Amino acid sequence: MSLMLNEALSAPSVLRTQWHQNQARVAALAKTLLAAPPRSILTVARGSSDHAAAFFGYLAMKHLGCPVASLPPSLSTERAAPWRVTDQLAIAFSQSGESPDLITTQRALALGGARTLALINAENTPLAAASDQTLPLHAGREESVAATKSYLATLAAGSHLVGAWAENAALLDALEALPARLEEAAALNWQPAIDTLKQADRLLVIGRGSGLAVAQEAALKFKETCGIQAEAFSGAEVRHGPMALIEPGYPVMIFAPQGPEQTGLLALADDLEGMGARVMLAADDHGSTSHLPVVDAGHEDLQPLSIIQSFYSMAAALAEARGSNPDQPRHLRKVTRTR
Repeated sequence: MSLMLNEALSAPSVLRTQWHQNQARVAALAKTLLAAPPRSILTVARGSSDHAAAFFGYLAMKHLGCPVASLPPSLSTERAAPWRVTDQLAIAFSQSGESPDLITTQRALALGGARTLALINAENTPLAAASDQTLPLHAGREESVAATKSYLATLAAGSHLVGAWAENAALLDALEALPARLEEAAALNWQPAIDTLKQADRLLVIGRGSGLAVAQEAALKFKETCGIQAEAFSGAEVRHGPMALIEPGYPVMIFAPQGPEQTGLLALADDLEGMGARVMLAADDHGSTSHLPVVDAGHEDLQPLSIIQSFYSMAAALAEARGSNPDQPRHLRKVTRTR
């Protein structure tokens, strides 16, 4: 078993630990934020962590009505932007806590007046030291170059924070029950995707709403572990240009779990199949040629976690089916020290 698959399968256990270990800290943090709400939230991240930050941002805007913006770290590292961010909350998302650009940006935002928080897997790190507070992921040491369990842990930690801050009991209850549902999701058979993509060199990955963040993560993993040129798009954006790429046999993976966005995504799947695309549809059984089953995560905000859990198992197997080692992506290493 590859390290990537082994660590992906450990995610439900990680989330159980995180839920119990973080309850008091999240409750205290939420109490502070409710007492003195920030005017807006700024996120700082790279790679998979940036996709997790986008997921958090969507949930925060949905439940709190608080604007969330992702900041390019180069504005701090290369341009020394004069930040004026008093009464704003800056959240850095990182597995390693060692990337210089994130550390520099977090420090610059603090100097500009922001309160700072790090969602981080390793607490005794420079990024943690640069932040007022930390929210640990409890993912443990990650050996695989391609992040899996730490990504899911970041999605869960961000959901926990939003749920407590918004005082959303339904979301919190679903989070507590989520690990068992993810164990089911990890065991699902996505063989049709392997069959479709074994010889592919490109594809589109489509999601919408909070599901766009896991479509972006899936596209990254296709590139990292399988050597496939994959691009992620919102289901609302694909008709604004990317659809021109579609030709007979063009592979498209669509994440369409239960929720308000599902109807439009299912209609898009039908349209793309009508154009000749090879659609791999992760949804309730819709009669697609390549249907990918999904597990209900128990709450519409958490459906993306179920989807990406199933995806990780498939991606590790696909890499091996294509003759690649998912634990040794070309030109990559575990900690990326971007400046």
